[in-house]
Amino acid sequence: MGLLTRKLILFGICLAIAVVLVIRLIQLQLLNQEEYGRESQKNAVKTITITPARGLMFGRNNQIVVDNRPTYTVTITPNEFDTTKFAEVSLLLGIPEDKLKEELRKVKGTNRFNPQRIKRDVDFKTIAYIAENEKLLHGVDYQVESLRLYSDKFRASHIFGYVKEISEKQLANQIGDYYKQGDLIGVKGLEKTYEDYLRGEKGYEFVNVDVKGREIGSVNDGRDDILPVNGSDIYLSMDEQLQEYTEMLMKNKRGAVIAMDPRNGEILCMVSNPDFDLNIFSGPTDPKILSALMTDKDKPMFNRVTMTNYPPGSTWKMMMGLAGLASGDITTTSTISCPGAFVYGGRTFGDHGAYGSINITRALEVSANTFFYKLALQLGLDNYHKYSAMFGFGKKTGIDISDELPGRLPSVEYYNKVYGVGKWTQGFIVSLGIGQGELGVTPVQMVAYTSAIAMDGLYTTPHFVRKIVNSNTKEEIYPTFKTTKIDFPQKWFDAIKKGMFLVVNGNGTAKGIKNSMYTLAGKTGTAQTQGNNHSWFVGYAPYEDPKIAICVLGENAGWGAQFAAPLAAAVMVRYLSGNTIDSFDEEGVKIFQTVD
Repeated sequence: MGLLTRKLILFGICLAIAVVLVIRLIQLQLLNQEEYGRESQKNAVKTITITPARGLMFGRNNQIVVDNRPTYTVTITPNEFDTTKFAEVSLLLGIPEDKLKEELRKVKGTNRFNPQRIKRDVDFKTIAYIAENEKLLHGVDYQVESLRLYSDKFRASHIFGYVKEISEKQLANQIGDYYKQGDLIGVKGLEKTYEDYLRGEKGYEFVNVDVKGREIGSVNDGRDDILPVNGSDIYLSMDEQLQEYTEMLMKNKRGAVIAMDPRNGEILCMVSNPDFDLNIFSGPTDPKILSALMTDKDKPMFNRVTMTNYPPGSTWKMMMGLAGLASGDITTTSTISCPGAFVYGGRTFGDHGAYGSINITRALEVSANTFFYKLALQLGLDNYHKYSAMFGFGKKTGIDISDELPGRLPSVEYYNKVYGVGKWTQGFIVSLGIGQGELGVTPVQMVAYTSAIAMDGLYTTPHFVRKIVNSNTKEEIYPTFKTTKIDFPQKWFDAIKKGMFLVVNGNGTAKGIKNSMYTLAGKTGTAQTQGNNHSWFVGYAPYEDPKIAICVLGENAGWGAQFAAPLAAAVMVRYLSGNTIDSFDEEGVKIFQTVD
């Protein structure tokens, strides 16, 4: 190859390189100047996120039931932090050095220029030390944030729920990019359901920094800063005083209580016991305390109002009556013979007594098992499932707190799946007639069903939130909840309600709770279990003009009239009296121990 040829090749290579450089320079400075300018600015600007205060929660009487308290949060800006200070900061904050390093390792890209939360709810002594030693602890700073503050009169832990730091999985699965590492998010109860309203909108301060990460002043004199918007406040239907009273009645007991206004579905009180102290989750949670809570054999974090799957016992008999009427198997005046027991398939099903030929109203009053054994067989499983589903069984109610199960409503498909096609008999259906067998319900389903009976077929989704108020615009939002009309003839509801009236005010199983001031109506139930029976009561009052419906479940508490009925009566009377009367008398109903 000649000298000239080599020179031409070298010239060509240099020319090609020059052309590439010129094109790239044009691209950077002209074509993509805006895009790369923004990226460059990110590396020169420190963004300080201002967390808004979460929205407050107000009770039925407009008292604050969930508040906020100011707190100090220590932050570290990774790009500024002197890594030789890990041991000192670890000792200062009481965080293992390895954990501290891991938290900073998670921070990627331009986020290294921004403060990252390291520890919340830090005492003032620690903050004072950081402020006094800011030059030695370069990159370590603090922010004033807020944490939840709860009432000291009641817990309502399964209602409110709680917030905690967002997990890596939640971060990865979030829609949008609102949440960042260290942010708080609602994970249970109302905090979770109304998270988008309660969280508010973050604010941002933009600060210029030099190549070493030192702050050199606000961007555009602060005119580009974005102010935070506090979360919206939510106003609840929960009666603060009634909640406190009901929690007092349930102290040291196991079970669930839920009461609601049957006219609109507003929940007046809800208690699941054992419960837990929400303050455990307000601020850093001790891992040992959290572990003890999670592994507690009494399951305090389990919401017995929405998550149980217990047979309802005789509180189911109104459902059977309505299904029988709707299917045409009985009328309001037709009778079924109740001789004191029922024999089917070689097995004897017991009863409380021999009542002769009785109609549905009388059968409810005396809780005649034989009536409902026979009715279940006449009804058949398809109709049993069809009409029970109309009253919300076998599916979630849609209550506006997280964690709800649908219960279990047996069907032909269910039995075929569990026992096999052709391997179960009609005898399986008999126990379903008195709310036993494979049937499983939740107290929230039971109170919704009771409310629907009280309101002559108006079924309304149980809910807590009455309105949401935007903290910035003061705009009021009224959430809507599904209402369904179960279109049965009025005389059917009248017959069922008359039976519930006689349970309390006639010669029924709950006559011990008859009240001279308010006419109560309801039905006791005793669900058989391997241990002591579960005690149930559902009811409403006043009978003439329903304003409260209730369901009480006492786990392993005995007969329905022994525990659930007197407690339910006390809650109803308390509410109707404007929270002025305490009528609870646990001892006064012991004479009904042997009656369901």
